[in-house]
Amino acid sequence: MTGVQHEIEFLAPGEPVDLTNCEREPIHVPGSIQPRGVLIAVRDPDWVVQQVSENLADLTGVDWRQAVGRPLAEVIGVAPADAVVRSASAFGDLRERNPVEITLDVAGEPVPVDALLHRTVIDPGPAHEVDGEPVAAPEESAPVTTLVVELEPARGPRPFSFPNTYQAVRSTVAALDRAGSLQELYDITARAVRTLTGFDRVMVYRYDADYNGEVVAEAKAAHLNPFLGLHYPASDIPAQARALYEKNWIRLISDVGYAPVPIQPVHHPASGRPLDLTYSALRSVSPIHVEYLHNMGVRSSMSISLLRGDKLWGLIACHHYDGPHAPPYATRAAAEFLGSTLSVRLIDRAQEEEFARALRARSTLAWLTAAALDEDRPITETLLGSHSLLDLLDADGVSMCLQGSRGSAGAALPPELADAIAAWAASRGEDVVATDALATVAPGLGAVDPACGVLVLPLPEGQYVLWYRGEAVRHIDWGGDPHNKAIAEREGDDVRLSPRKSFERWRETVRGRSEPWTVQETGGATELRTHLLEALYARSRSIVRAAETLQRSLLTDPPEPDHLEVAVRYVPAAREAQVGGDWYDVFEQPDGSTVLVIGDVVGHDTQAAATMSQLRGLLRGIAWDSTAGPAEVLSRLDAAIEGLGLGAMATVLVGRLDRPAGPAGEGTRLRWASAGHLPPLLVAPDGSQRLLVPDRPGLLLGVDPSLPRTEHEVAVLDGSTLLLYTDGLVERRDQVFDDGVDLLGRALAELRHLPVAGMSDALIDRLLPEGGEDDVALLAVRLQPPGG
Repeated sequence: MTGVQHEIEFLAPGEPVDLTNCEREPIHVPGSIQPRGVLIAVRDPDWVVQQVSENLADLTGVDWRQAVGRPLAEVIGVAPADAVVRSASAFGDLRERNPVEITLDVAGEPVPVDALLHRTVIDPGPAHEVDGEPVAAPEESAPVTTLVVELEPARGPRPFSFPNTYQAVRSTVAALDRAGSLQELYDITARAVRTLTGFDRVMVYRYDADYNGEVVAEAKAAHLNPFLGLHYPASDIPAQARALYEKNWIRLISDVGYAPVPIQPVHHPASGRPLDLTYSALRSVSPIHVEYLHNMGVRSSMSISLLRGDKLWGLIACHHYDGPHAPPYATRAAAEFLGSTLSVRLIDRAQEEEFARALRARSTLAWLTAAALDEDRPITETLLGSHSLLDLLDADGVSMCLQGSRGSAGAALPPELADAIAAWAASRGEDVVATDALATVAPGLGAVDPACGVLVLPLPEGQYVLWYRGEAVRHIDWGGDPHNKAIAEREGDDVRLSPRKSFERWRETVRGRSEPWTVQETGGATELRTHLLEALYARSRSIVRAAETLQRSLLTDPPEPDHLEVAVRYVPAAREAQVGGDWYDVFEQPDGSTVLVIGDVVGHDTQAAATMSQLRGLLRGIAWDSTAGPAEVLSRLDAAIEGLGLGAMATVLVGRLDRPAGPAGEGTRLRWASAGHLPPLLVAPDGSQRLLVPDRPGLLLGVDPSLPRTEHEVAVLDGSTLLLYTDGLVERRDQVFDDGVDLLGRALAELRHLPVAGMSDALIDRLLPEGGEDDVALLAVRLQPPGG
C-alpha cells in the first residue's frame, strides 16, 4: 500500500534478517546493487560523484576510490557525461526519458551502455547511530537532491529503441482492446510478455483483499509443470515489498546467484545513511527472497506491477530456469508498457461494470424509497413488490419486521431466528451490521442455517431488515501449506525457507462463510436505512410534519472541508401540507474537489418527491469519483431519465469547485452547467455582486437528452460567497424574478459578514417573512481565506 514504508518500523542497521522479522527488512536501502551494471550517485547540480558501486572499474576502468569527489565527466568521459547532464537538466520525469544511450571507452574499446536516471531527495535528518557509533547530523539542514545514474551495458543489438516501444506491442494492445472478458485480458498479456521477454514462465498474479495471491493466467515452456490456479499467502510478499512495487513498477533479478556489489561510501554524505534505492533498476534484493527463488529452481526473475489507481492489485511474474536471463532495458520497458495497458483495461472494465451496477442499484433504491411513502399499503408489502429488497442486494433471502408487520422473500428463515439475529445486530450499536461468518462472530445464536452471512439494518423499537446468504464452500489450491512457513522437516534440514519448490497442490476447504458483502452493498443498505427511517417517521406523524422531515432526510448534511464554509436549508411551502421536489446536494470527490447541486422537480406532490429522490441518487452515482465535468454529468442524467423511463422533468444546476493548485490568493475555479435552473449568485468579499447568467440557458432535464450541455467556468476569490437557490426564494405572485434577485443580491451583500449558517437563516427571514408560497432549497458556500 502506498506509504507503507513510512509506517513500518524497519530493522536497525546490522540486525540479522530471518524468517521471523523479514517483513521489517529495509529492502529500499540495501546498500548494494546487482552486478549487471554500475551505480553512480552525483550531486545535483554540480555533477560531482558522491557514491559509487565497487564494480565501477569493470565498466569505466576507474577505481571507485578514485571516483568519489570527482566530476562525473572524469569518471565516465566527457561526451557520455554531457549526454547524462543534458537529459538530467530537462524538465519532467527523468524516468520517462530513460534510457540515455551512451558509449563508454573501456580499454580503448567502445561499449554501448544504457544510462538510467532518476533523482532521489536526501533528508539530512538528525544525529543518529551507525553500527553502534554516534554520527553527528550533517551540516546541510535542508533536503538536497542526488542524481542516481545506473549504467547497464547494452550487450548485443538493441531489439528496438525506447521511442518505438509502442510499435513493439501494438498488436497486443489491439488484442487487449478486443478482449471480451477479464480472463482474455489476463491470457493475452501473459503470452505477449513471454514472447517479448523470453522467460520460461510468465504468470499473471492477482491479489485478494488480504493480499493472498492467485495465479489467474500463465504462459510457459511445454516441459514445465503448471502453476495456474494456485494460491499463495500474503506473507510471500511482505508489506514493504508491496510498497516498493507501487512505486517502482518493474524489477529484474538477472541472476539469482549474483554476489551483491556494495555501494561506497556506505553512507551518503548528506544524510549519514545508506542511499534510498526505491527507484533503482539495479537495487539488490532481499537475501530471503533470493533464497526463496533459489530453492524453487529459478535462475532469473522479473516482476511487473499491476495497479488500480496507485494501489497494487497484482503482478506479472516472470521466471527463468535455464541460467541467467537479462532482457535489455527497452524490452523491459515494453513489458512494463503492457502491464500498464492491462491495468488501464482492467480499470475501464471494472468502472463500466460498477457504473452499470450502481445505476441499477440507484434506480431500485429510488423506487423503494418512493414506494415506502405510500401509506395505503403496509410497508413490508411495499418493499417486497415488483421492485424488491432482493433486487437491491444479492442474497438468498430477506426478512423484515416493520410497524408490527412481518415480511420475507427467498429462502425461508424461522421468525424466531430472524428476531434473534436482529437483536444481536442491534446490540452492536451500529447502523449497518454485516458479516460473512455469523456463527463465528455470534456463537451464542447456535445453528444459523441458512443465514451463514447476514447484513442487518437495526431500526428503532425492535424493527429491522435482514438479508442473509447461505454457506459458500470454497476449495482453495495453495502452492504448499500457507500456514506452514518453515517446512524443513519435510524438505530436509538444509532447507529452512518455504519455497514450496515442488509446488504440490495443498487444498484448503473453507467452510462456515458466505460470499462476502461488498462496500457498495453496505453503502446501498446504509442509504436505504436513512430512507426507511424517514418513511417510518412520516407514517407515524401528521402529513405536515412528515413533509418537512422526509424532505430533510433525503437532503443529507453537507461535508465540511477545511477550505469551505457550507450551509444548506430547506423550507417547505407554507400554504401546502405536502412533499415537494426541491433538493440540494453537496459531496466531496476523492480528488479533493467539491460537487454542488441544486434542483427542482416539476410538480408538488408525493410523485415529485419520489422523482426528486431518483434524480438525486442517479446524479450522485453518475458524478461520484468521475472525471466527467458538470455538463457531461447533466447529459448522462438526462440520458438515464429517458433510458429508465422515469418521465421526469426538472431544473438542475451542477457545479464543481476545484481546490486552487497555485499560491494562496489565486482563487478557486468553479465549473458549472445548468439545465434550465436559476443562475447562481456570487458576492465578492468587497460586496460586489455577480449573477452567473449563461450565454445560452440549457433546457430542463427530460425534454431532449440529445441536445448538448454547455459548461462554464469562473474564478472565485477567497472570502467570496456563492449562493444556489430554487425559485421559491425569489418568485412570488406579487414579485417577478428580476425584482426578487435584486432583493436577494442586496441582502446577501449586507449579510456577507455573517457565518454562512446565520447568513442563510437571515436571508430566508428577510425574503420570506411570512413563509414561502413554494418550497425553497438553498445552498451557500463561502471560500475560506488562508488561515480563515
